[in-house]
Amino acid sequence: MTAKAPLASPARLAAALTHLAETIDARALEGDAASSWTAKLLAKGPDAAASKVAEEGGELAEAVRRESDERVASEAADVLYHVFVALRSRGVALDAVAAALEKRQGTSGISEKAARPPKD
Repeated sequence: MTAKAPLASPARLAAALTHLAETIDARALEGDAASSWTAKLLAKGPDAAASKVAEEGGELAEAVRRESDERVASEAADVLYHVFVALRSRGVALDAVAAALEKRQGTSGISEKAARPPKD
């Protein structure tokens, strides 16, 4: 099966992700769990954030299998949001994620995976 369309528009996504990261940081600093889902989730800690990443990842997988392109995009947005919140809950900077992606550039996914050390 071939992809329907190229990923394209990385600048638009980068702008949206920048706004998302800034919003999450602002909500974290405000810490108002009564009015902010982000602050509420961060207050619950990394375990709660991890659970949401898993839940939303499953919903994205189901959408990819069975639902409309619009639903896939919506679920992907949910996953990205919850990944950012999870990173913030652990204090992992987006720069660390960027560095991990940069390290993989120019390497096939098969080669990169084969070179990983075994998990404990």
